Amino acid sequence: MEKDKYQRLSDEIYAQIGGIDNVESIIHCMTRLRIKIRDMSKVNITALKKIDGVLGVVEADTLEIVLGPGVNTKVAKIMNDKAGVKEGEIFPANSYQANKSEVERKAAEVHAAHKASLKQTWWRAALQHISAIFVPLIPAFVGAGLISGVAGILRNMLTAKMLPGSWNLGVTVLAMISSALFAYLNIYVGINTAKEFGATPGLGGIIGGIVYLPGIVAPVTIPNIFDGKPLAAGQGGIIGVLLGVWLLSYVEKFFHKHIADSVDIIFTPFLTILIMGLFTVFLIMPLAGWFSNSLVGAINWVLKVGGPVSGFILGLFFLPMVMLGLHQILTPIHLEMIQKLGFTPLLPILAMAGGGQVGAAVALWVRCRKNKQLVNMIKGALPVGILGVGEPLIYGVTLPLGRPFITACIGGGIGGAVVAAFGQVGSIAIGPSGVALIPLIAHNMWWAYVLGLLAAYIGGFIATYFWGVPKEAMLPDGQAGPEVAERREAEEEATNLDMKPATTSTIAKPITQDIAAPVSGQIEGLEEVNDEVFSQKMLGDGFAIIPTDGSIVASVDGTIVSVMSTKHALTMTSAKGNLEILIHMGIDTVELKGEPFDITVREGQKVKAGQSLGTMNINKIKEAGKDPVVMMAVTNKDTVQDMKLLQFGEVKAGESVLEVTSK
Repeated sequence: MEKDKYQRLSDEIYAQIGGIDNVESIIHCMTRLRIKIRDMSKVNITALKKIDGVLGVVEADTLEIVLGPGVNTKVAKIMNDKAGVKEGEIFPANSYQANKSEVERKAAEVHAAHKASLKQTWWRAALQHISAIFVPLIPAFVGAGLISGVAGILRNMLTAKMLPGSWNLGVTVLAMISSALFAYLNIYVGINTAKEFGATPGLGGIIGGIVYLPGIVAPVTIPNIFDGKPLAAGQGGIIGVLLGVWLLSYVEKFFHKHIADSVDIIFTPFLTILIMGLFTVFLIMPLAGWFSNSLVGAINWVLKVGGPVSGFILGLFFLPMVMLGLHQILTPIHLEMIQKLGFTPLLPILAMAGGGQVGAAVALWVRCRKNKQLVNMIKGALPVGILGVGEPLIYGVTLPLGRPFITACIGGGIGGAVVAAFGQVGSIAIGPSGVALIPLIAHNMWWAYVLGLLAAYIGGFIATYFWGVPKEAMLPDGQAGPEVAERREAEEEATNLDMKPATTSTIAKPITQDIAAPVSGQIEGLEEVNDEVFSQKMLGDGFAIIPTDGSIVASVDGTIVSVMSTKHALTMTSAKGNLEILIHMGIDTVELKGEPFDITVREGQKVKAGQSLGTMNINKIKEAGKDPVVMMAVTNKDTVQDMKLLQFGEVKAGESVLEVTSK
């Protein structure tokens, strides 16, 4: 059953993001799939959010789909396996490449507004690169960090003579296992950085290894050309590796371009490593070492001098940083501090932001008990929120409501102030926050971290309880305002923008309407269609027609919502009952670049049932080796109470063939 669940999620996500051909690459982090989309016009954001198992969708430069811990890992693997690639690799291009110019033009139009709000600056691009480099390492950080935490607890128990000396070997082995990541972290980062910037991964790994100064054993030393002191192994750390491999990517590409193909395999790696190896040792390591020492020292100074005030500010603004994508820059800083201090004091403070979300969610639960939909959402998101995975609470509960997100941030600030007040509360590895971070807290300061977490819970609860609960969220489901963005849009449409609140005396009556055949031909059930997306009714329920005539007509009175750039599909909403209807002409006909289709209506146009929408050339579709079957599906099936076919066998375009009763 579990395997079916993950396969279902994979199939439904692919269906709503335009299929496998519309994906450039997929990676996953703690809770999200991060998908690079080729053409955003093919992505149905509303349908994505309605998928059972999808906790939230974030539109950024990459499409982020929140699935929760564990689930996202399995779904990412299934989706990558289907494309025959490893995580992060570029998907093979099929019909996309053939239609690239048209897709790019359409994508440019769709992205215009989005690009205005997310202007691509150099720092945003840098943050995206940092995210791509470190996100694949997060599972390793979590696993190795927890093993290191267990080893630390056992070592303390041995010191206190709570365990027999025979446990020494086990503790030593656990410490060795955890060191397999942290002792050679620069090499892993070098490999991932090379992948991100288009260089050879092995060469990036060499730069990461050079920073350790392998083979340099006292009394042999390499002098720092700036102050004459011996370079230390690891000097410059993660920052030095990032800079070195970034520069290496340009050097390698230069040689690939200017060296003859016959000797490229010999001289390009030789010259690249020779030049960048010397550059790394004599310039990057000294400069990056000075910078990292200054950065770590400055952060420690701010925390020491600012104390609770600094902690409050950091805890307060961390979630807004996440919303802007700025938190990615903190990953190399955390790692640099772990390498130099043995722990990062920043992570426990920033983890308080999730605690504020938990407190706010509990307050909403208490104040909004009548709003069963909101309460059920909180019930589902709260357990993982306590464990440190805050995205379901953020994107599903507090952020859509507005004010609770702000009061939750205040709770995070209060928790951050408490942790900072104790000082030197640090984490030995980066990983989940919440209670899951407790085993990673260094120097037995876990109790201070727990006190901070409780303060964040209480602060978020109080701030939300008294000042953060919207009045409409406290109303019963039938009367409440939106607790999620989708609900707000649905209610605005349902009330025809009159904005009058429902009353207990207003009872919605079911609406029954007929759906007309969009083409003439032989009608059949969707389950008969040779396309899993339709036969398994992932997009909705309806019918299919094997066409005998190419004339396409509207199935209901309503409005055209969208027309695909390849003209093989369009969507519309009904004027009565607000049904969302998809008319899809042919299977895999997206590959035909619109040639067999002539659509005469435009987006936003009002149409009447039976009105001509255009034509399809059935013969051309068949000559291209495609099935011309036409599918009609009601995609918002959650609003449908009953659906019944009225005709069987041969039908004519414009005839009523399906009766739909809306709730």
